[in-house]
Amino acid sequence: EIGSRFIIDSQKMLPIQEYIDKTGFDTSVIEPNLLAYYTIDGVINSMPFNCSTPLMYYNKTAFDEAGITEIPTTVDGVLEIAEKLTTYDAEGKIDRAGFLFSNYGWFFEQWTGKMGREYVNSGNGRESYATKVMFDDNGAALDLFTMWKKIAESPYTYYIERGGTAQGRAAFVAGKTAIFLASTANLAGVLGNVGDAFEVGTAYFPYVNAQDKGGVSTGGGTLWLVNSGDEKKMDAAWEFITYMISPENQATWNASTGYFPINMLAHETQTFKENIAKYPQFQTALDQLHDSSPEYVGSLLSVFPEVRQYVEDVTEEVVLKGLAPEEAVEKLSNLANDAIEMYNLTNY
Repeated sequence: EIGSRFIIDSQKMLPIQEYIDKTGFDTSVIEPNLLAYYTIDGVINSMPFNCSTPLMYYNKTAFDEAGITEIPTTVDGVLEIAEKLTTYDAEGKIDRAGFLFSNYGWFFEQWTGKMGREYVNSGNGRESYATKVMFDDNGAALDLFTMWKKIAESPYTYYIERGGTAQGRAAFVAGKTAIFLASTANLAGVLGNVGDAFEVGTAYFPYVNAQDKGGVSTGGGTLWLVNSGDEKKMDAAWEFITYMISPENQATWNASTGYFPINMLAHETQTFKENIAKYPQFQTALDQLHDSSPEYVGSLLSVFPEVRQYVEDVTEEVVLKGLAPEEAVEKLSNLANDAIEMYNLTNY
């Protein structure tokens, strides 16, 4: 999803809106919050496919053993119970951390949305192309870097990686952390890897502040139609897209991965019903998606991949080198704004 603005700017793709209009495809069957991300000025540019949001995964067996009955809804709440969930080996070293955290630029974006604040200007890059970040002026970055500092200072957490959550997932399934954050796309794999070792619980991605009222937005990917000029090939590509998002295919895709079944008719299939009945953890992701207002659909930014790297660079300085949150905000906003300005001067 972070490449959407750049792909649109390239003018190499044909908005699928043209085929939707030409074929009369019923878009009402597509999850509205997912479709909204790829809709700009009323035009649907691409078809959602491997779409996800972040979740909180937790070791329910460990929670039960620690007597924890309430699932935290904020990061502070997670830190409060981390001590009870931490276990030690015979030498007094941590065997299972209460909370493991990954430095992932996608989480920064999601938490900004959970706070109900904009990532960039120009209506989050949807009214026009973005010219600057907003997370400095609206306080989102300061709240986030302050949060990261607090997490890093806790003796019951540990920092494992940047740029993803693969190592966090491995630690979780091995029983080395009681809580970790990751995409819904990990769900089937986590459940399969854990097996009967312990019971896996899923919960909404936690808020930064208790008063936050925002929501999550889609991550993952989407299907684009290359504007090749060859009508037969484009017709065939559209046929393939509609095949990939058919109800049964989406039900199978969801059950096999954890990505959303973007076609809501998939909910009526036996495949979907049997999977939800066996693994109710899948319902958490759907509930979180539906509880998020489309107004928090997410931002569009031409240099998103580059800015995401800057987010991770600066976050790492806060976590590992003690960079003050205020200094981190200034450093990140300068790096991001310089990248945005350079792209805009070159392309607009």
